[in-house]
Amino acid sequence: MNFNKYHAKKIDTPDGKFDSKKEYKRWCELKLMEKAGQIKDLKRQVKYEILPKYELNGKKIRGINYVADFVYEKNGSKIVEDCKGFKTPVYKIKKKMFEYKYQIELKES
Repeated sequence: MNFNKYHAKKIDTPDGKFDSKKEYKRWCELKLMEKAGQIKDLKRQVKYEILPKYELNGKKIRGINYVADFVYEKNGSKIVEDCKGFKTPVYKIKKKMFEYKYQIELKES
């Protein structure tokens, strides 16, 4: 079995690999909403830079990215959504950094 550290089973589907059944179920719901015209421009695994790479005292420091599970447009607004079963401390910090930098409230499902 292919479990992550929070016991969510990764699954392989015709639409690609998903980190959990919950995430795949939400993807299927969003696809139906897009087909019905309720949302548009649905994308998955969209990367946002929240801190660029930099150099300090000659040492290269990697940047920090946040990867959104889903991004779409609804009623003219951009929606960035994360399908969470468990909110890690790292996720909570990245969420705050993302919301501050992009001024978009991160929707959790």
